[in-house]
Amino acid sequence: MARRRALVRKLAAVETLGSTNVICTDKTGTLTVGEMTARALYVADQHYEVTGEGYGPTGEVHFEGKKTEASHTAPLLELATVLLGCNNAHIVREEGVWKSIGDPTEGAMLVAGGKAGADLQLIESQLPKQHEIPFDSDRKRSTVIRRMPDRRLRAFTNGAPDALLQHCSSIYTRDGIRPLTTEDRDHIHAQISAMAKQALRVLGTAYRDLESGFSAFTAESVELELVFVGLTGMYDPPRPEARDAIAKCRAAGIRVVMITGDHPHTAAAIAHELGIASGNAAITGADLDKIADEDLRQRVNDIAVYARVSAAHKLRIVRALKANDAVVAMTGDGVNDAPAIKGADIGIAMGKSGTEVTKQAADMIITDDNFATIVVAVEAGRGIYDNIRKALQYLLAGNTGELTLMTLCVVVGLPSPLLPIHLLWINLVTDGLPALCLATDPVDSDVMKRRPRHRLESITDRHFLYTMFFTGCLTAGVAFSVYYYVLQTGTTQMARTYAFAVLVFAELLRSFGARSETKPVWRISLATNVSLVIVVVISFGLQVWSQNSAMLSGLLKTSSMPLADCFLLLAIGAIPLLVLEAVKFVRQIQRHPPQEIQLQT
Repeated sequence: MARRRALVRKLAAVETLGSTNVICTDKTGTLTVGEMTARALYVADQHYEVTGEGYGPTGEVHFEGKKTEASHTAPLLELATVLLGCNNAHIVREEGVWKSIGDPTEGAMLVAGGKAGADLQLIESQLPKQHEIPFDSDRKRSTVIRRMPDRRLRAFTNGAPDALLQHCSSIYTRDGIRPLTTEDRDHIHAQISAMAKQALRVLGTAYRDLESGFSAFTAESVELELVFVGLTGMYDPPRPEARDAIAKCRAAGIRVVMITGDHPHTAAAIAHELGIASGNAAITGADLDKIADEDLRQRVNDIAVYARVSAAHKLRIVRALKANDAVVAMTGDGVNDAPAIKGADIGIAMGKSGTEVTKQAADMIITDDNFATIVVAVEAGRGIYDNIRKALQYLLAGNTGELTLMTLCVVVGLPSPLLPIHLLWINLVTDGLPALCLATDPVDSDVMKRRPRHRLESITDRHFLYTMFFTGCLTAGVAFSVYYYVLQTGTTQMARTYAFAVLVFAELLRSFGARSETKPVWRISLATNVSLVIVVVISFGLQVWSQNSAMLSGLLKTSSMPLADCFLLLAIGAIPLLVLEAVKFVRQIQRHPPQEIQLQT
């Protein structure tokens, strides 16, 4: 799992991964690249296009397809000053690549402000920072208070535009500052929706001049009576592998639910692009507040996108899903995400952006913050569970065969067909080494085409027990037939030798069929588990050598056996494998049309 960039903090989480049927995931940095690029600016009722990609300084601000003229400088500079003034990111160049040190959104704001004409060094020197009110997921805003050249204090605020507008009373225009009217608010909301429908993450910008002697630097006292300046639309492209990972989840019976703090139109656009939801509607945190817990439980299975949600909303969503008997995996990175992560069946923290508190609350940490890695972890978890199951079934079926053989001989009054040393040899050599190889078998390519296991399903279900007893009876039947036949024509020691050999051969050959409960052995490439082939060949050689070596035959109390008889017993030992594979084939024909079986073969 660690090699797949998934660090498991609690071992039981690996088993739970196989039962996961809902993955609740954040958008930014998980489903998307996490590299913001400002594409659009809106200030003083004018729209501007920002060119350039990534965090590099190359690019310009265009108006109607042309580079901005001097008449547009003042509004753009006003917007750019707030973007840079309320910012803690830094842009650096490492190995020829421009990177953002800090929040990706603030990095994009920094680049956009520079392209719009602001100078970060000039702002830092002439407008020194006095206080900072950091971003909060409930407020959805951050504020930095700086001292202006005339000694006044000014609060620069950036945040979610719909939340920011509620605290604005004025608007910046080309003709100066005037009161914010209802018509203005409707017009700004229309601009926000238009940007969001283009899959842009929209950020609002505002400021406030504080009175002389102001000292109550709290969000409640500072972030009110703000002057609305403009909007910034940023694009965070979806990860190329995310769409395929979501399609794989759908084939595996796993629902993907997007939970984000972005605008609902932005969330819906990205969700539609990635194949999470076909519609354009998203449930917001405000909508959730109007829904009772019981109503949410009834509706939660039909909702795929949540936007503008808080940490408390995430916990409600997780509880509603679990109330419907879903096995939920929840991702998060902030401190406020810890309750939801703790409340989920599988809590997943982001290794890069996640806080230490979130990582401590999580069951698993994704080191690359990539949604595709979560799907890979689920696939690995299913594969590990399957390998444990197949190794356990292989061992128990072998022991059942030995026990059945011994019991059958006692019931009919025959001498014991196996000595204690034979049982020890079988358990150490014949069963132990192949079982280890089965436990490390590569993940089946079809593991993500199956429905998730039910959370209450036992590893030893009815099919497991039926296969175990049926396999044990086949193995015991073959060994008893050989033992009884040789006992009639030879000595007891020779009969034990032949029964011992055919039992070993049957177990070794059966290990190839034990690699899958559904696929016939001819559809499983031996090259995918070379260690099993080597173990079977070596074990076969050891068994033949033990019957022709004086030292080993004395230890195992066996008699010598012609090589021709070894191959005859090998053919007889293949009978259980052939019968089991025939049963698999018949079941496959019952599940699929013959034409499909032929194509798969």
